[in-house]
Amino acid sequence: MADELFFKSIAELGDLLAARTVSATELTRAVLARTQAVEGRLHAFNSRDEAEALAQAGASDARRAAGQARGPLDGIPVGLKDVIAVAGQPLTASSRMLANFVSPYDATVTARLKAAGAVFWGRLNCDEFAMGSSTENSAFGPTSNPWDLTRVPGGSSGGSAAALAAGAAIATLGSDTGGSIRQPAALCGVVGLKPTYGLVSRYGLVAFASSLDQIGPLTRTVEDAAIMLGALAGHDPLDSTSFPADIPDYRAELKRRPGPWRLGIPKEYFGAGLDPEVQAAVERAMDFYRAQGCTLQEVSLPHTQYCLDTYYIIATAEASSNLARYDGVRYGHRSTAAKDAVDLYRQSRAEGFGAEVKRRIILGTYVLSSGYYDAYYLRAQKVRTLIRQDFLNAYREVDALLTPTSPVPAFKLGEKSDPLALYLCDIYTIGVNLAGLPAVSVPCGFTAGGLPIGLQLIGRPFDEANLLALAGAYERGHDWHRRTPSL
Repeated sequence: MADELFFKSIAELGDLLAARTVSATELTRAVLARTQAVEGRLHAFNSRDEAEALAQAGASDARRAAGQARGPLDGIPVGLKDVIAVAGQPLTASSRMLANFVSPYDATVTARLKAAGAVFWGRLNCDEFAMGSSTENSAFGPTSNPWDLTRVPGGSSGGSAAALAAGAAIATLGSDTGGSIRQPAALCGVVGLKPTYGLVSRYGLVAFASSLDQIGPLTRTVEDAAIMLGALAGHDPLDSTSFPADIPDYRAELKRRPGPWRLGIPKEYFGAGLDPEVQAAVERAMDFYRAQGCTLQEVSLPHTQYCLDTYYIIATAEASSNLARYDGVRYGHRSTAAKDAVDLYRQSRAEGFGAEVKRRIILGTYVLSSGYYDAYYLRAQKVRTLIRQDFLNAYREVDALLTPTSPVPAFKLGEKSDPLALYLCDIYTIGVNLAGLPAVSVPCGFTAGGLPIGLQLIGRPFDEANLLALAGAYERGHDWHRRTPSL
């Protein structure tokens, strides 16, 4: 059975662990062996500590033997994107700037997973400081898509999606600033959930754009996403943007909310640039929901055309501010070639940051500079309000929105050298972050070439229970999530 364990879901493994059919140590060894077998071709991890993972698994087995199991996540190997703090482990953000940094504390999500008994397995590769859509911007090299090693896994949480799809973790955490959980989930054929802004604490997350960033799970199934969200969600006084929302039993709610639902189809999401195979798969998903008794209607999000411009003003402005702390003085990379204090700052940042991060810092600094703040940043914030209002207006008529996750399936490594071409890969996901909404990507088919396609469902604020039930209804009618890459 061990050779099959790494492709099972949290729910399935939880039952096996509870029945003592499998031990956490056996499960962890299976995941470690799988990682060793595929990592040389995949490069999903920045660092791994097998001894620590096995020690955590042994502690889980001891708790279970003593009748002190902590629930369905106790003993489950979970990988974390390398922007989430774990005390005593590397925290690099896939950047030379933090190449030797070890976190002195746990992120809140880390502490909550520890309390649930999860086994932490490795630091997962990503675009540097989570800035990218392909995981090609990492200072430590790109990650490959397990469905086709010549293609990208998406980004910026590409390591999280690739490791999960390849069986090198049972679940993973990512961060989503403009689609960085959902887009790689779609390209790797797994489930990716971006929660409502404020539902999951950002304390201990390396900041990119603080008004957009949100941590969320990548899992094999919608039920697993519900299990993970139940462990992660909740108010945190350490995060000033954390919202004191009521946290339901998301897993139980999957069965309590049978539908049917009123679904909106944003007409702006089905135009130029959408791959025909992606469109066909999403339209088949629409037909499925109609057959289940759901009402589908076209809706309009008229300010969608401004999403990309608005996002890349606000996100880069916040990145410029957040990344100013990496100055070569307090922590992180320090240049040895500097002549004086000013040169130390300049040289450390020049050596420590990659090209994409520099590009975004420069753009963000420009839009915040004297004489340009009102023309760019302030105006972008006003448009952001209009974008959010578009979604809220649509929710007066429908329960959720149905769209493609990515306009294209996984593309070749190195294929999109133009930054704008990469930015356009997030065209269907960035509006969700600007509006602070929850959204989930679920597998909805494959291209003729065997590449996964993702379906995005967008819900009302703090309505994750209904959103997951909607996604679960689709998943139960299909087997896309059960297919695995033949590495």
